[in-house]
Amino acid sequence: MKHAARLPVLFLVLAGSLVAAPAFAGPDAATTSPAPASPGFEKLKSLAGNWQGKDGQGRPFDASYKIVSGGTALMEEMSHGGMVTMYHQDGDRLMMTHYCEAKNQPRMRTEPIKGDPKTLEFKFLDVTNLAKPTDPVMKGLKIAFLDADHFTQEWLFSQDGKETPEKMTYERKK
Repeated sequence: MKHAARLPVLFLVLAGSLVAAPAFAGPDAATTSPAPASPGFEKLKSLAGNWQGKDGQGRPFDASYKIVSGGTALMEEMSHGGMVTMYHQDGDRLMMTHYCEAKNQPRMRTEPIKGDPKTLEFKFLDVTNLAKPTDPVMKGLKIAFLDADHFTQEWLFSQDGKETPEKMTYERKK
C-alpha cells in the first residue's frame, strides 16, 4: 500500500513536467537558426558530386560527396573498402568522423578557420573501437583544393607506432 499512495503524486509530477515541457518546434521554427556556414565547410560542400580517385600506387577508385542533414553535414563515400567519412561544423572549426575499413572510427578536427582556405588540415582527436594503441588507425587528413575539378587528400595512417602518409588525387567526373 505504501507504493500505491505514491502513484497519484508521481502522476501529478509527470503530468506537470509534460505540460511545462516545450513542444518540438520542427525544422521551420522561427526560434532556431543554424550557425552560419564557415568558409571551410562551404569549401567542403563544393565537393558534392562524383569523383574518380587514384591512391598512392596509382590504383583507381570512385568517391562521391553528398550534402546531407539539411545542409549541416557532408558525407564522403569511397568505393575501396566501402568507407564513409562524415564532415560537419563545430563552431569555427570543422570535424570529421571516418568510418574505416580497419573497423574503427577516428575523429579529427581542424583549428579555427578564417578566410577562404586552400587546404584543410584535420588533426586526430580520438577514436572509437580501437582494441590496442598499436592497431591500424588514421591519425590525420589534409585536403588541398587545387581547382573546382581537382583536389588531393593526404591521410596519415598509423600502425605499430609507425606513421605513413597516403596521398590520393581526385578528379571530378563530368
